[in-house]
Amino acid sequence: QVQLVESGGGLVQAGGSLRLSCAASGRTFSTYAMGWFRQAPGKDHEFVATITASGGHTYYPDSVKGRFTISRDNVKNTMYLQMNTLKAEDTAVYYCKAFRTEDIYWGQGTQVTVSS
Repeated sequence: QVQLVESGGGLVQAGGSLRLSCAASGRTFSTYAMGWFRQAPGKDHEFVATITASGGHTYYPDSVKGRFTISRDNVKNTMYLQMNTLKAEDTAVYYCKAFRTEDIYWGQGTQVTVSS
């Protein structure tokens, strides 16, 4: 029903920026809250950012607050994560998520590597 494809990952130097995109298929995209999560090797899955279905509210943990910005375009069916002032500890696979009650979809992830 909903397919999610991440893009925009890659290798960047510490202090640099990347913009991740999550392109969604499905005509009900605008009814889903969405978010970004990440997982570094040997570490737990970590919340990065979420955005409500309308885009009216966003949420971030302290680890990325002030550096990352989540946004969405419900006309283009795309969600974004703008990552600025990247740190080595941001290195991880980043996953896109769309969710409603009893309805959750995940992308397959995009690698972000930050070199110091």
